[in-house]
Parts: sequence; C-alpha cells; structure tokens
Amino acid sequence: MSEGVAQRYRELRRAVDREAHACGRDPAGITLVGISKRQRIETIAAAIHAGLSDIGESYLQEASRKMPLLPPVRKHFVGHLQTNKAKAIAAEFDVVQSVDRAAAGVALSKAAVEAGKTLPVLLQINISPVERFGCPPAEAVELAEMLRGQPGLRLEGVMAIGPVTLDRDEILRAFELAAKTFACVGGSTLSVGMSGDWREALRAGSTMLRIGEALFGPRAAKEVAR
Repeated sequence: MSEGVAQRYRELRRAVDREAHACGRDPAGITLVGISKRQRIETIAAAIHAGLSDIGESYLQEASRKMPLLPPVRKHFVGHLQTNKAKAIAAEFDVVQSVDRAAAGVALSKAAVEAGKTLPVLLQINISPVERFGCPPAEAVELAEMLRGQPGLRLEGVMAIGPVTLDRDEILRAFELAAKTFACVGGSTLSVGMSGDWREALRAGSTMLRIGEALFGPRAAKEVAR
C-alpha cells in the first residue's frame, strides 16, 4: 500500500507539472497539499517520504492524534474554524486556510499571539451554491483588511471549495470568480482545486491544490470525531 501511495504521488506531481506547462505556468509555483483526513499514518508517511511537503486536516481531534507520529511536514487546517477551538488550532497547525469571518480571525489572532507566533492564513470565500461556509466574494476585501490588522495573523491569500457538479464550465467559472476575488484581496496563494477539479483550478490560476483521495486512495468509512 505504501509503495502505491508513493507512486500515486509521483504520478500526480508529474501530471500537475504537465498541466501547468500546458497553461504556460511554472510548476514550481504550484504546491500540493495532501488532504489526509481519515487516512492511515503509514499511508500519509509514505507520501511524505516520496516528496509531499504539505498535508491538510479538517478535524482537530484527529489531527492531534496523528501529527506527532508523522515525519516533519507543513500542517494546514482546512476545516471549518470554530472560535472555541482557535487556541488549539493555532498551536497545532502551521497554516489555517479557512478563516471566513471576523470573529474567527480575532479568536485565531489572539491565540497565535499567546502562542508567540504569527500564523499564515487564507481567507475562505464561498463560490458554491451548496457550500455552507465561506465569506461572500463581495465582502472579501473588507474582511481581508480586517484580518491584516490582526497582530497574530499574516494573510497570504484566498481559499475556496469548488461547486459539486459534473459541468466543467461551471467549475471553471467558479474558480475564475475565486481568482478575481484573490486579485482584489492580494497575496501569494490561491488555494482552489481538489481531486476532481484540479485541472480547472490550474487553468484559473490556482497556486495550491488540495488533493485527498486521488493521492491517498479512499478514506476510512467511519467518520472521525471532531
């Protein structure tokens, strides 16, 4: 199983590089984040040993159990940011991709200051009619200005989850909206694109792809407690 994951990582990285070249982009500017929720430690470690440098987790409790057992890697929190968990998230993670409202930003900044760190964050916007979380794109610039005023945070860009649809044009339009919002917000990172839509994401300008099952394989069926 571990060898299979390592091979999938190498094949995925090559595919991303080819697609980037086809879009006239430098593959070195595109980061792969392995979304490792409900995956085995051995599976995640195999991808890291193969070259994966970033992993993402959605659930704090699961991440707290797994992170100490993994090789060194940059840890992204990609789940919904609850203010009552801000302190633990600030301590556990290197990047928080899912800041979508002022209260979450304030809580996370306070926790980061108390932990003696400046935490890189992304502003999550909502570009999908079925997504529950995320700042409306029209309100993103105002929220970005507020986040930049928080002493414990460093706003690095925008994150979004694409629409759940088989319509490739609809997916591309949603990612283009994310890219336009990113251009207004500013920063270095546009995190859009997952296992089923990363090609459209690259075409829209994504600099960070969040890949789960296409890299690690199917997740465990049982939901992990949050």
